[in-house]
Amino acid sequence: MEVLAKNIRSLRQQYGWSQGDIAARLGISIPAFSKIETGVTDVNLSRLEQIAEVFSVPLASLLATEDIQHDIDQQIEVEAIIQKVQERESQISALQKKVIVLYEELRKKQNGSQA
Repeated sequence: MEVLAKNIRSLRQQYGWSQGDIAARLGISIPAFSKIETGVTDVNLSRLEQIAEVFSVPLASLLATEDIQHDIDQQIEVEAIIQKVQERESQISALQKKVIVLYEELRKKQNGSQA
């Protein structure tokens, strides 16, 4: 529970949210959330899933130790980079298609003016 509580507190602080902010998002009281964040109360799986969703993190990252958390953070960064590369590749492909269309139009105009 200590690792879970520490990870939840750390995420909350990273987002700059108060305990009240998170409690409201979870639909629970501030004291109830405080008990989760301090490790006083046990948390069921559905509540863990809600918390992970609020922070937009994988459920495993809430339970991860620092070493595992570092690996998860790196994986999330890698996935974000892969997504950006895929977006850029799509943009490049679209631009290449435009260049081909423009080249073909230019050739047609040149062939039409030579006739």
